[in-house]
Amino acid sequence: MTNACIRLSLLASFVSMTFSPLLPSISAQETHVQLAMAESSSLPNAPLPPDNDDQSTVPAAQQAPESAPYQTKRILGIIPNFRSVTADMKLPPQTDKQKLVTGLQDSFDYSSFIFAGVQAGASDATKATPQFGHGAVAYGRYYWHTLADQADENLWVESIIPAVTREDSRYYTLGHGGFVKRVGYSLSRAFITKSDAGSETFNASEIVGAGAAAGISTLYYPSADKTLTKTYQRWITSIVIDGATFTFKEFWPDVNRAIFHQNADTTN
Repeated sequence: MTNACIRLSLLASFVSMTFSPLLPSISAQETHVQLAMAESSSLPNAPLPPDNDDQSTVPAAQQAPESAPYQTKRILGIIPNFRSVTADMKLPPQTDKQKLVTGLQDSFDYSSFIFAGVQAGASDATKATPQFGHGAVAYGRYYWHTLADQADENLWVESIIPAVTREDSRYYTLGHGGFVKRVGYSLSRAFITKSDAGSETFNASEIVGAGAAAGISTLYYPSADKTLTKTYQRWITSIVIDGATFTFKEFWPDVNRAIFHQNADTTN
C-alpha cells in the first residue's frame, strides 16, 4: 500500500463515520435552506463584500442568508478549511498573495504535522516503502516524506498554477439541491473551477498541479518508487483524494449546524 493509498483510506473512513448517521438531518437542512432562499429571492441584491478573503469579517448585511449553513475556517476545530466559501457568498477575485498564503497555510498549519505523524505511523506499520527500513529511523523517513508530499502538492495546486492560469483556488460550496446533485457538483470541482474573472473553466490547477507534484516527488523517493507507474498512481490518487475532500467540505456546514448548532464562523 502506497502513502497516497493510506491517505485515501484514512479520508474515506473519516467521511464514512461522519456522514452515515447524518443523512436524514442533512436532507431536512437542505429543505430549510431552499425555503429560506426562495423567500429571500425578492430582496435587492446585497453589495459585494470588501476585498477580504476572511468570511468572518464580512458585514452581516453583505453575507449569505442567515439560513445558509456557514463554512468555518476549521473542520472539527482542527482540520484546515481556509479555502471553502459559504454557499451564495460573493467574494472578489483572489490575489496572487492570497493564493500563496492559502497554499502555505494548508502546508504548514499545525494540523499538517499531526496528520503527517498519523500517516507516517500507518505507512511504517504497513511497510509502504520497504526501503525506509524499520523502527524510529524508518518512521522519521516516512514523516518527512509525508510533509514534503503535502507541501509539494498544496503549493502547486493552490498557489503556483492558479497564479499562472488566473484560476480561483477556493472551493465554492453549492449548499442547496438534492444529495446526489451536491455530491456530483463537489466531485466535479476536481475538473472544473472558477477563473479569476468568475466564469467556470477547466481546473488546470488541480490536474496539472497534482501531476507536477507527483513528478517532483520522484526526486526524493527511493528508486523503486520513481517508475512511471508509481508516479501516475500518486497523480491519480491525489486527484481522487481532493475530490473526496471537496465532497466532505460541501456537507460540513450541514453537519456542523445539525450536530454543533453553529451557523457562523466562530473558529480561529
